Amino acid sequence: MTMAIKRFLQKKITAWRKVTTLLLLKQMKKIAIFASGAGSNAQKIVDHFRNNSSTSVSLIVCNNPQAAVLKIAEKENISFILIEKERFFRGDAYVSELKNAGIDFMVLAGFLWKLPSGLIKAFQQRIVNIHPALLPKYGGKGMYGHHVHQSVIDNKEKESGISIHYVDELYDHGKIIFQAKCPVLPDDTVESLAQRIHQLEHKHYPRIIESLLK
Repeated sequence: MTMAIKRFLQKKITAWRKVTTLLLLKQMKKIAIFASGAGSNAQKIVDHFRNNSSTSVSLIVCNNPQAAVLKIAEKENISFILIEKERFFRGDAYVSELKNAGIDFMVLAGFLWKLPSGLIKAFQQRIVNIHPALLPKYGGKGMYGHHVHQSVIDNKEKESGISIHYVDELYDHGKIIFQAKCPVLPDDTVESLAQRIHQLEHKHYPRIIESLLK
């Protein structure tokens, strides 16, 4: 085989590899994570998809400039959008940025604003949330974080858990995809129950997201 033929074949192989890489990038599903706080669930999701060949966490969306989740975005070299209230609720809800970023799926992970209808319609059945209780109990406006756990304890419930559900125009109302339970112990505090709930969130949320994208 002459050197000219070898160079020709090498160029063809290189071009084929570039085309294959571009096709894989186009086919890769892109997730946007919406978060308002520390981002422990966001970190678990990022870790879960780190070496995934078909799905990536491509964007962090946050409404709190002091949120620790922004440090996760910086550390993991993930693009982020810091959104402002007026545009989110009375403007285009950042739909244009999400579409320009090629986002296929949205994950709420401790995001405390209710999503506007325009955003929900643009990503119908492609937005999920995780709630730290067994819906339909202990859902609705104001029911987040320690407020949920305190209510569960005050009502002397024997069990609590997590609910992963699609997002619609109402708080904690969309179709439930998955639930997992844990006991509520007689001596539980808000902190001890919250820790048990976090373990369920970290165990199940990433894998349920992956199953929905297959």
